[in-house]
Amino acid sequence: MVQELVIAMVGAASAGALYLAAAAKVVKQYERGVVLRLGRLRNDVRGPGFTMVIPGVERLRKVNMQIVTMPVPAQDGITRDNVTVRVDAVIYFKVVDAASAVIQVEDYRFAVSQMAQTSLRSIIGKSDLDDLLSNREKLNQGLELMIDSPAVGWGVQIDRVEIKDVSLPETMKRSMARQAEADRERRARVINADAELQASKKLAEAAKEMSSQPAALQLRLLQTVVAVAAEKNSTLVLPFPVELLRFLERAQQPAQKQVTQPQQAVRPPQRPAPPQRPAQAQRPAQAQPQPSAAPAPPPASAPAVSAATAPARPPRPKPLARH
Repeated sequence: MVQELVIAMVGAASAGALYLAAAAKVVKQYERGVVLRLGRLRNDVRGPGFTMVIPGVERLRKVNMQIVTMPVPAQDGITRDNVTVRVDAVIYFKVVDAASAVIQVEDYRFAVSQMAQTSLRSIIGKSDLDDLLSNREKLNQGLELMIDSPAVGWGVQIDRVEIKDVSLPETMKRSMARQAEADRERRARVINADAELQASKKLAEAAKEMSSQPAALQLRLLQTVVAVAAEKNSTLVLPFPVELLRFLERAQQPAQKQVTQPQQAVRPPQRPAPPQRPAQAQRPAQAQPQPSAAPAPPPASAPAVSAATAPARPPRPKPLARH
């Protein structure tokens, strides 16, 4: 009898130990426990620590309340200005309502991942390439809002969304590099022109100051010579003052005038031109009239030639008589 009683007590103790092992649950500090009794949600959410459930009747599901870091796979898309890009991002979220995360959605992690990929493709199509490259803060806020709107009903809060990388085609990279190079060259030219303008203003002020003191210009010239000689050059270029050249030119002009005036006074007299012979005194061989043309009358203004002044013509030979 005593033996049977001992066996019964041992069996009861074993059953109690098994019951306690099945009913005892431990919820960690970063977790919350959602209890389902016969499939129905209990209103109370178990906090961290030791808790008990009825084995076979109640079921405890633990929900992690920590912030989850989930990478969003890279998505290919076409921007609003028709540029093909590949964008990937990362999302940070956490569960704020454990009961909704268990009841409202089957797998809240998978749901958030799919929603993030869809929202990322949508935000790519609505943005320009310049916005993706330079205005990421605004895009991150828009992406966070698009994901957070449906996630609120799942008991999930989107903490932060960041676009990690934007991959561009190689042709687009080369075009952007050329554009950036041209922009840098333009800015360099503008800065150089501005520097030239400022330097010209300073040089004008310096010239104005030196014009009042001519010795300052000579001192500046000597400083330039010393600076050039310090380079250990074999050739030294010494600038010649232009004012000295003008002084020598002005001093040379009066001497030239004194030399030219005596030459004009001692100019030799010119010989008179020889008189021209009258047209009738020319030899007949030089002026042979045409047979068909009539002899031209002498001009009225031509003077008459006297016999004394006319040259003697040679006698013509007599023709021989034929017998």
